[in-house]
Amino acid sequence: MAFDLIITNATLPDGSTGQTIAVEGERIVYVGPAVPAGDVIETIDAGGRLVSPPLVDAHFHLDATLALGTDGKYNESGTLAEGIALWDEIRPHLSAENFKRRAVEYCHLAISQGLLAIRTHVDVTPVNLLGVEVLLEVQKEMAPHIDLQLVAFPQMGYFSSPQMADNLNRALDMGCNVVGGIPHLEPTYELGQESVQVLCRIAAERGLMVDLHCDENDDPLSRHVEMLAYETKRLGLQRRVTGSHLTSMHSMDNFYASRLITMMAKAEMHVAANPLANMFLQGRFDTYPKRRGLTRIPELLAAGCLVAMGHDSVLDPWYPLGRGDMLDVAFMAVHASHMSSRSAIPQTFACVSEMPAEIMGLEGYGLAPGSYADLVLHEATDTIEAVRLRLPRRAVVRRGKIVSRSIASEVGAPVIGGGFVGTRLSL
Repeated sequence: MAFDLIITNATLPDGSTGQTIAVEGERIVYVGPAVPAGDVIETIDAGGRLVSPPLVDAHFHLDATLALGTDGKYNESGTLAEGIALWDEIRPHLSAENFKRRAVEYCHLAISQGLLAIRTHVDVTPVNLLGVEVLLEVQKEMAPHIDLQLVAFPQMGYFSSPQMADNLNRALDMGCNVVGGIPHLEPTYELGQESVQVLCRIAAERGLMVDLHCDENDDPLSRHVEMLAYETKRLGLQRRVTGSHLTSMHSMDNFYASRLITMMAKAEMHVAANPLANMFLQGRFDTYPKRRGLTRIPELLAAGCLVAMGHDSVLDPWYPLGRGDMLDVAFMAVHASHMSSRSAIPQTFACVSEMPAEIMGLEGYGLAPGSYADLVLHEATDTIEAVRLRLPRRAVVRRGKIVSRSIASEVGAPVIGGGFVGTRLSL
């Protein structure tokens, strides 16, 4: 038998050591302790290092990324509200070329770090839907290298303008994959509740998934996620609905939060938490103690909900930092959510890999024979060390072809860096 690629002496995320992964064409054909006999085009000795499926970001804003400082505008207060206001000012002046350049640049950054799938929310506020048009083009052009899933997102609220309903439906007709929303930003609480009902109904009628920015504030009485859980069950949308952010759960009393988590688990809802952006944006009106503003990740996991940890923003009106590394996201969750045990740290790794992949419904994801040969060779011996060190990925494989190598892998010494630092792309 002939193989295009064999990776030997690999450690897998489940702790298995001395494993071989054999690839034929775009698919994995063998995973196990033996080295299958046959001709091999390329062999990589992992040297006991961790080999995982790709990292996955189930919550990002690709249309706004890398737009920090456009027209000299920065978020001086660090609040969500100022970020939204800045984006509303900046967006009308962005050209198609600008949208595409930033999106493609970020995709290259992501690929170099083993991030090969992104769910991105795309603002559908403008009547011309320029951002949607450009990102659909980027989605198609970058498909050989990275999976992009587009959420039609009414950034200012579904009921914020007379044309928003038509804009959202046109964006879905154009090819957006997921129905988005932001109920807590609607003009009234009642309209927020109604928006959840309307958006879930649209998804049910179209056979699509739902991903709503929900209760992204410090208000313990912001409870749109309760309606989202109810509509999920009522409309039969189980395992197709994600509540993103849910930061108000941080401030809720424990009795109600426990009840709410049970409701969400029974509805088989998913969650997208964003440790970096949530920690940065929330609690801005507190003196001391300052709330972390991060949803209850360990409790949601314990209840059986799938939890993705997203990067949300990189160098945009909401978050002036970031380098697109999902291991940074996991690292923050270890601290902010006290997920520090020997069993919890690997969970944070799963929250930026296998769980968001399942939430997004990625076909062929994993390390089993038959899965796509999308692989990441880490400069670490296990998932805990990967989160601890967050070194440049030693190699990234997409559909059986090596698309990125760290310079360290070529010279035999680790290089500390991120993004394009210490990496060599070959797309």
